[in-house]
Amino acid sequence: MGKITIAIDGYSSTGKSTIAKRLAAALNYIYVDTGAMYRAVTLFALNNGFVNEKGQLDSAALIDKLSEVNLKFVPNTETGRSDMFLNDENVELEIRSMRVSGFVSPVAAIKEVREKLVKIQQEMGKDKGIVMDGRDIGTVVFPDAELKLFMTASPETRAARRYKELLEKGEEVTYAEVLKNVEERDRIDSTRTISPLTKAKDAIEFDNSDMGLEEQFERIYDFSQRVIAKHV
Repeated sequence: MGKITIAIDGYSSTGKSTIAKRLAAALNYIYVDTGAMYRAVTLFALNNGFVNEKGQLDSAALIDKLSEVNLKFVPNTETGRSDMFLNDENVELEIRSMRVSGFVSPVAAIKEVREKLVKIQQEMGKDKGIVMDGRDIGTVVFPDAELKLFMTASPETRAARRYKELLEKGEEVTYAEVLKNVEERDRIDSTRTISPLTKAKDAIEFDNSDMGLEEQFERIYDFSQRVIAKHV
């Protein structure tokens, strides 16, 4: 059976990664979480002092040091998934923090950062058989992907999901803070000049505000099977 490229885009906290991981496992495809890559670059910026006490990002300093950023996914035998490594250090837990979430959109809006990561992502998917999720996969990274999905949900629903997730990880945060972060990320991601978050014309939209994980997966898996069957 022929292999295809599956691009999953959408807003933050819509469950893109959860669906993408499960779909990749079911199809025996490679899964790539591009959000983890942008989060890792953001962590690099924070750890190197490129964000000052006023919360201002020194884009020029980050761009100047981009050549020192080495990213790779390493399989985790305990979880059965792959962890994000930044310069040979496992940063999977650190990149999911609110500290990183607060700056990932500004970092992802930097042209040079996107160019570097898009190049890596395209190389990862050159042989197809891949499920990749992010913000611009179906529009920029793989505009010719055979199956494109666009995930969305209300900001309130997404903030509630993210808030619950952070509490379970032991972070001290309020729902109001999480909602503000979700709305701000939406604004930056959708209005940035370089590769803004937008639904590809040929993408299937999924508003999962009132949709359970099982229903989402079953529908998306069905779509993927139909598309793959066309490439036998």
